[in-house]
Amino acid sequence: MAQMKWMLRAGAFLLVSSFSGACAWAFEPFVVQDVEVRGLARISLGTVLNYLPLKVGEQLDDERADNVIKALFKTGFFDDVSVAARDDILVVVVRERPAIASIDISGNEDIETDALNEALERIGLASGRVFDRSALDKVVRELERQYFNQGKYGVKIESEVVTLDDGRVEIDIDINEGDVATIKQINMIGNDAYADDTLRSKFQLDSPGVFSGGEQYSRFKLGADLESLRSYYLDRGYINFNIDSTQVTITPDKQDIFISINVSEEYQYSIKEIKLAGDLIVPEAELRSLVTLAEGEVFSRSKVTESTESITSRLGKEGFAFSNINAIPEVDHENRLVSLTFFVDPGRRVYVRRINISGNKSTRDEVVRREFRQMEGGWISTAQIDRSRVRVQRLGYFENINVETPAVAGVEDQVDIRLSVEERSSGSLTAGIGFSQTQGVLINASISEDNFLGSGKRISTNINNSDVNTVYSFSYNNPYYMTNGVSRGFNLSFRETNASEANIASYTSDQYGFGVNYGFPLSEFNRASLGIAYENTQIHTSILTPQSVIDFLTVNTDEFDIYKLTLGWSHDTRNRTIFANNGLLVSLNNTIALPGSGLEYYKVDLRAMKFQPLTQDLTLLLKGSLGYGDSYSTTTRLPFFEHYYAGGSSSVRGYEGNSLGPQEGDASQGGALKVVANIELIVPMPFVEEDNRSLRLSGFYDIGNVFTTSSDYDSAELRTSTGIALIWMSPIAPLTFSYAFPLNDKEGDELERFQFTLGSFFF
Repeated sequence: MAQMKWMLRAGAFLLVSSFSGACAWAFEPFVVQDVEVRGLARISLGTVLNYLPLKVGEQLDDERADNVIKALFKTGFFDDVSVAARDDILVVVVRERPAIASIDISGNEDIETDALNEALERIGLASGRVFDRSALDKVVRELERQYFNQGKYGVKIESEVVTLDDGRVEIDIDINEGDVATIKQINMIGNDAYADDTLRSKFQLDSPGVFSGGEQYSRFKLGADLESLRSYYLDRGYINFNIDSTQVTITPDKQDIFISINVSEEYQYSIKEIKLAGDLIVPEAELRSLVTLAEGEVFSRSKVTESTESITSRLGKEGFAFSNINAIPEVDHENRLVSLTFFVDPGRRVYVRRINISGNKSTRDEVVRREFRQMEGGWISTAQIDRSRVRVQRLGYFENINVETPAVAGVEDQVDIRLSVEERSSGSLTAGIGFSQTQGVLINASISEDNFLGSGKRISTNINNSDVNTVYSFSYNNPYYMTNGVSRGFNLSFRETNASEANIASYTSDQYGFGVNYGFPLSEFNRASLGIAYENTQIHTSILTPQSVIDFLTVNTDEFDIYKLTLGWSHDTRNRTIFANNGLLVSLNNTIALPGSGLEYYKVDLRAMKFQPLTQDLTLLLKGSLGYGDSYSTTTRLPFFEHYYAGGSSSVRGYEGNSLGPQEGDASQGGALKVVANIELIVPMPFVEEDNRSLRLSGFYDIGNVFTTSSDYDSAELRTSTGIALIWMSPIAPLTFSYAFPLNDKEGDELERFQFTLGSFFF
């Protein structure tokens, strides 16, 4: 009887094995006493038993037998799996898939072989792995897709699998990349209001021109171009504009692509009236001022969106962070007019429950928290949150700053603010060598900590030695000497100057001094400063010293004790302190040598910088610097060592540093009046990631000069130049490069087209 039972099961086994183990046969359930696996060559018995969803002592039935087959197929190790039973023993018969001996790829140029091998390995196709034909087919299809994305529609990929005698296989992948298919022609059909060239100028894709070949086709670029086309019409009043169809055809040789775009323009509509409805919260007149559309104008979708965003932002300042503004149009087709109603639904006023700060391992919470303009317990203001982010960013202690406003669970009108930061090193111990074409070789050593013990206080000790200056200094600043933002700082310094090395008069000076300064916040963007300092200055002349210097020293002596009072004001709305791309900085500083000092004089310095975004990638920078000084009381004129100078990388580029202005002999004498202005167009760096903030490239136009006194000012004497500039915030020190073309240089001017500086940076 037992023999008959085995024969029946064996017969059933032979029957089902021809179906590659796709199903189990029907038999009487039994308890498995042992498991026998047949057909193993490279794969160990333990591996198979580990994947079996069945153990000795468990009952086997039809369903569990089917599960055994599915589980082993799922491993990917086998081409065939079948099961049978013999005297309460489960017999599993398998046929292993071959192993991959090697993979050879040829013909690829656009995609590197190493990158292909890494991609193959990620999906299990690598030497020593089990071969899966479906995975190879998937790779071929994916490679074709990659080449299609590059515009190579004629690519041919052939794969060959060679079976070896030892049960392994060799895989050969041969790639014939072919040539890039380019756009031969873009046809516009149905456009009457605007010419083909006008519309195609809005596209990223382009057809061949007189001086250029066709561009590579991209489905993604075409989608973006169609949206640009739709926006162009909708912003010009064609509210029923429609792209009826788009046909993309390729020639049989897979080389040329033709694109046809069929459009329906219909009619242009204008604005009949604009209304505001709903719960306005703020005065209607104020909201109307935020609407950039006007009655009688041509309808513009972008202006509708802009107006909606402006109203949303305004309500956000009042704590309605989740307001909903709907612009509802009412169209008069007969007269081609649109009546717009901005329906305002402010929703609930939202309050801030808690501000949580994370990531500040060294910096104290209070240092970050005191920069926040959004307060806990108050209603949320999107403007205050944005301003808080800028203020924290401008501390300079953090690499990345992220702000989130998650809703409080179970409460409809409360949110938390989560500020996460990533700290950067705020201290430095440096020693280095730099070079400036104005000051020559620079040797410096410094110990500085901008965030001393995480308190936000700054301490710095510097030693700088150059051909012009030898400087020893110590400074300390507490930005929150008082909780209301009043700052206080101290400084001590000693300076030796060899003026002849800076292209100015031949003399040397020794100067030491100390001072204290205070800063006072006047408003969010305005600040005042007050400084008191003492300086002792001693001048040493030589036989080469100009007569004007000797005459000044004869009248006023050569050693001076000077007590200085400095008053300043600044207005700063920049979004960053380094490499800003938006905002305004204006500073006014007045320095006076107080009565009773060895010399009595004053200086007024005005500086302005305006960053104006033109597009997402272009920024216009306008800079201006105006300085004027004079003496009073018995001092005969502004001291020569307080003169202004121009020329060089930080003023009028293309002219040698400090070389412009009045001359005496072969040296520049500087003057009491300085006028300098710069216009720069900041452009994206080619081949550099968009968010890279270590490089800045710009084209510039400079104009300026210095004059002996204000009465000597002559606009005809202003020097101009144009060129390109590069600033690199390198790991060692800032590097600035410029190449300038002087535009109106005169005889005697000292030109220097290429200029660079290592170790200093003109913002």
